[in-house]
Amino acid sequence: MKILGIDPGYERLGIAVIEKESGKTGSQKNREVVLYSACFRTSAKDNMHKRLGEIGSEISRIMEEFSPDALAIETLFISTNQKTGMRVAEARGIIMYEAIKRQIPVYEYSPMQIKTAITSDGSSDKRRMIKMIRLLVKIPNTEHLSSNTKTTSTQPKILDDEYDAIGVALTHSAISR
Repeated sequence: MKILGIDPGYERLGIAVIEKESGKTGSQKNREVVLYSACFRTSAKDNMHKRLGEIGSEISRIMEEFSPDALAIETLFISTNQKTGMRVAEARGIIMYEAIKRQIPVYEYSPMQIKTAITSDGSSDKRRMIKMIRLLVKIPNTEHLSSNTKTTSTQPKILDDEYDAIGVALTHSAISR
């Protein structure tokens, strides 16, 4: 099963596509592998309509390229800035629309559900989340899967937004078993 995981935003959008490996035996059986990850960015210089259009186009491109079986997206969390929350809600709407028009089921997970699924602790910090994600998912030892950052180290350089998107996808994988 291919899962498209999204950490929603309108300036920075975490995107990841994971898939369960098949045909493996032993401890590596059914381990998820990252097929794609990126931090898609829009420019603050552009108006909101253009930015939402760019998000829709990018999500459409990813869905066409990878044909995911499910979309897992983080629920909206509004702390203090309602304007930012509204913009993220608009971006989420565009993302969910792209899935719905392709008949891809949409699953939403709260930050606490994601932290609990990844670390068994709903209050985990970012550092612990990243450490567990690296243990849970196979990240190919090649150049970074997205075009945002290139690296030649054995561990690809992945941005926090991408780890968040991988975490959302892993959460759906764990819950859907």
